[in-house]
Amino acid sequence: MADEKAILTFEGKQIELPVIRGTEGDVAVDISRLYNENKIMTYDPSLASTAVCKSTITYIDGDKGILRYRGIPIEQFVTERPNFIEVAHLLLTGHLPNKEEGVSFRQRLTDNELLHENIRYHFRNMPTAAPPMAQLSASLNNLACFHREFLVLDNDDDFMEVSARLISKIRTIAAFIYRRSQGLPYNYPNPNLRYCANFLHMMFSLPFAQYEVSQEIEDALNLVLILHADHEQNCSAATVRTVASSRANLFASCAAGICALWGPLHGGANVEVMEMLDGIYRGGLTPEECIRMAKDRENRFRLFGFGHRVYKNYDPRAKILRAACDKVFEKMKNRQNDPELNIARRLEELALADPYFIERKLYPNVDFYSGLLLRAMGIPTNMFTVMFAMGRLPGWIAQWKEQHDLSGGRIIRPRQVYMGPNETDYVPFEGRD
Repeated sequence: MADEKAILTFEGKQIELPVIRGTEGDVAVDISRLYNENKIMTYDPSLASTAVCKSTITYIDGDKGILRYRGIPIEQFVTERPNFIEVAHLLLTGHLPNKEEGVSFRQRLTDNELLHENIRYHFRNMPTAAPPMAQLSASLNNLACFHREFLVLDNDDDFMEVSARLISKIRTIAAFIYRRSQGLPYNYPNPNLRYCANFLHMMFSLPFAQYEVSQEIEDALNLVLILHADHEQNCSAATVRTVASSRANLFASCAAGICALWGPLHGGANVEVMEMLDGIYRGGLTPEECIRMAKDRENRFRLFGFGHRVYKNYDPRAKILRAACDKVFEKMKNRQNDPELNIARRLEELALADPYFIERKLYPNVDFYSGLLLRAMGIPTNMFTVMFAMGRLPGWIAQWKEQHDLSGGRIIRPRQVYMGPNETDYVPFEGRD
């Protein structure tokens, strides 16, 4: 409705506030001028009820279990041959690529898959056992030193070029991090392989022994990356937008996103799921015992992979990954009776039938099955969050551009409610007790 207003009544004064309605029915009260005009702030510690931007990238309805990229339901990307690069192009540009655009974008990725040779010396100065996410963040920042011509982006072609460089090079960096941790020689990218197959080649090929990528594994990795490609204003995306609001370059902003993703409450959740499943298996616990312990507040056991900050329904990404697990493990002879997968399936079955979980809307989330899939591919647990970052990079870049293109965009600078001491005097050292 045009000129729709909300009324805030405070200390006998009525304040009119504009109302914004999103295309899917979201309603927001615009308080952007509330402090300047009335010296009143709102208090929302985790920003759970605060919209910090208008966006056209991703839509989520947590109550209904809906996730859409640029309006397209996430389920529609589960095609016979899932294509992460097509989704990346969609997020970056707002539309799926036509044939010419698809060829051009893939060629940009191929042309930019190599790292400058001097970057190898950058890795040499880090401890072999350095956390992979620390190495990844430092490496993305380091790319700015080798691509200074893209620190300022003046046109869409430059934006697509630097986006392709980042999306292509992050997989090379990730593979180099893994190879170095194993004491293995680096594998250079193979331009004849598709994005995910090329990454797996760089991870696992040995001298004179090319890693053979099965179609099931390649498709599953495409799915994992697609399902992590963007997720609205999560912690890392909000971090990227905050850094971008200072007019920081794309390299620095995405490196900051990696640091935010590193936290166990964000990108590290699937690691905790795998550690939980391994602990259940090694400890000889039954899923039934785990469900009972999870409901006991006095018990230290925690059931990871259930519940989500946004979704109060079954996470649509988890449904897709569960089906992918069934498909991949069925094809892998050594995984057909995987004990951790069997535990996960039984935990899900029990939780979905238990009133305790139903009433609290604790459904499986994307982390519950992603770790199982990644491990089936041979990805070690300490690289799980790096894989998350690879998938999320196109979303970060799209969020950066949207923030960067805001006309009259101001630096993001939240306020605070000061609760410290009132004015007090400085006491010289000699006079202190």
